[in-house]
Amino acid sequence: QVQLVESGGGSVQAGGSLRLSCAASGSILNIYTMGWYRQAPGKQRELASTIRSGGSTNYADPVKGRFTISRDNAKNTVYLQMNSLKPEDTAVYYCYADLFRRSTASRGDYWGQGTQVTVSS
Repeated sequence: QVQLVESGGGSVQAGGSLRLSCAASGSILNIYTMGWYRQAPGKQRELASTIRSGGSTNYADPVKGRFTISRDNAKNTVYLQMNSLKPEDTAVYYCYADLFRRSTASRGDYWGQGTQVTVSS
C-alpha cells in the first residue's frame, strides 16, 4: 500500500506565505515525479508545480515567481513554498507522485487526500 500524506494548509491573508509538505510512504521502490495540483471551487484540477527526481522543476504560469517546489528524496517528501499568496490561490492542493511500487512491481500515479489553502483579501 502507498500513502501520500499532506500537511501545511490553512488560512492566510493576501501577501502571506504557507509551506505545504507531502510525505510518501509504503511499498515504494522509486519515485520519478512529485508535485502539487490544485482545485478551486467549481473548477477543474490544475497543475501548480512538479519536480523530477533529478531536481528539474515545472511551474504553472499563475504561480511562477511566487511558489518554489523542492523535494527530499531520502524522505520521499515534496514541499511547496508559497509566497505572495493571492485570493485566487484559494483551492484544495493535492500532492501527486509518479512512482514504482515494490510490492506489485508496477508504476502508477498516486494522489494525496488534499489540503485546503484559503487566502483572504
